[in-house]
Amino acid sequence: MEPLLCFPDPPPAAVPEALERAGLTWRAVADAEAADAGEPEDGWAGAVVATAPDPGAAFALCRRLRTREARLSPVILVVPAAHLAELKGREELFDDLCVEPVRTEELAVRVALLLHRCGKGARHELVTYGPLVLNLETYQAAVDGRVLDLTYMEYELLRFLASRPAKVFTRETLLSQVWGYEYYGGARTVDVHIRRLRAKLGEEHAHLIQTVRSVGYRFGQTQWSL
Repeated sequence: MEPLLCFPDPPPAAVPEALERAGLTWRAVADAEAADAGEPEDGWAGAVVATAPDPGAAFALCRRLRTREARLSPVILVVPAAHLAELKGREELFDDLCVEPVRTEELAVRVALLLHRCGKGARHELVTYGPLVLNLETYQAAVDGRVLDLTYMEYELLRFLASRPAKVFTRETLLSQVWGYEYYGGARTVDVHIRRLRAKLGEEHAHLIQTVRSVGYRFGQTQWSL
């Protein structure tokens, strides 16, 4: 995959850390002219543009990227909270944003998902379902861009369910498939982990894991699809 464009040069420290964590290559530029001069033959894979310390130059760069329809690159902004008001009327210049101070885990997930949605990422590395994204290589999960702090078994249970939406699984099946046949814990183990997952997903998204009375659990709703 072609490198991502980063602005400014040097970019905020969290940006290269997040991109390298996501396994992505990047190249920093000082302005729109440098972006044109250093552009790879097949175009930039995408752009991570920080509006500080020069919002005018940042928006000029975004505008330049947007006017080149043949090589349209997805753009994610890194914006200090004090600059949020300046985004009004400029929504067409970017596809997503992170508010500073940036959490590297969140930015890594957002960039990977944005590239995935634009057909520029490695699709096999992600499981997406509505607002939920699971990175199968980094064992990260995020909902609406918020990184979830999951234990290994919570992640494995969520991955198993999210990879098989709308299918109903008994507690015994989940125990054998997620924990393994040699695990001697009871069905209550599944209930405890489901309860923790719902709490970490948050009230708005807890319904993604549904209880099927007298049977077990099902993931997802009919309006979402993988």
